[in-house]
Amino acid sequence: MLIKSFSNISIWSILDILVVSYIFYKGYMLIKETRAEQLLKGIVLIIALIPISYLLKLDMLYFILNKTLTIGVLSVVIIFQPEIRRALEHLGRSAFDDHYLNNREDFNTIINEITIAVQNLAESKTGALIVMEQSTGLNELIGAGTVLDAKITSNLLENIFVVNTPLHDGATIIRNNRILASGCVLPLTSNNSINKKLGTRHRAAIGLSEVSDALVIIVSEETGVVSLAINGKITRGYDKDRLKLILTKVVENRNQKRVKTAGEKVRSWIKVKTER
Repeated sequence: MLIKSFSNISIWSILDILVVSYIFYKGYMLIKETRAEQLLKGIVLIIALIPISYLLKLDMLYFILNKTLTIGVLSVVIIFQPEIRRALEHLGRSAFDDHYLNNREDFNTIINEITIAVQNLAESKTGALIVMEQSTGLNELIGAGTVLDAKITSNLLENIFVVNTPLHDGATIIRNNRILASGCVLPLTSNNSINKKLGTRHRAAIGLSEVSDALVIIVSEETGVVSLAINGKITRGYDKDRLKLILTKVVENRNQKRVKTAGEKVRSWIKVKTER
């Protein structure tokens, strides 16, 4: 019987199982170590208890669990709207990304200017918040700040964050080789497990990295410590060389993905033309 069952499985059935498994895996990775992960565990527990309560004829418990599950679906959408938005943005990244630096010389120059500015700001303990936009567009934040659209230089970045100047207290957003805007207000994270010693600047950096794929550089005005926030996580204690290495890897990885995507689009276009 078992052998007969396996013989009826087609290649499409196996493909179907693999695709569904991959979707569930990616879905879990998106909510891992977030509030949604704990909620998912609660939903699984309720689903497991429903048939048990039915078999044991626990009518009241069965009724309550059924209603809880029905209402819970709507509650999940409302309560975890930020996580759902992040998941959808994650799915829409890369394939539609049109922003990238044209050559190694361009991004080496940009990274050098940024790292020099960050080092000088850290040495003088000048607070700073620098956002490097990637695939997720940040136009809504840029529009709310002061638009500069200026060439990236270390001197300009340092001057922006001079204390008591109009733009020093917000974030500066960089897209490719341009400083697009300064004085931008970022969304604060609602993660309560973050170190209480981290101030508003760090919480804003983490908050933006939770809802986008931006890389955010933070310089503490109290200690001069340089930190990076990306994908909802923050790491601290960067020196100039380590920061330069991380930024180079991020930009190179993004450009490689963009070139690969462009190549795939060209190959697809050629194939369509040939078939016609």
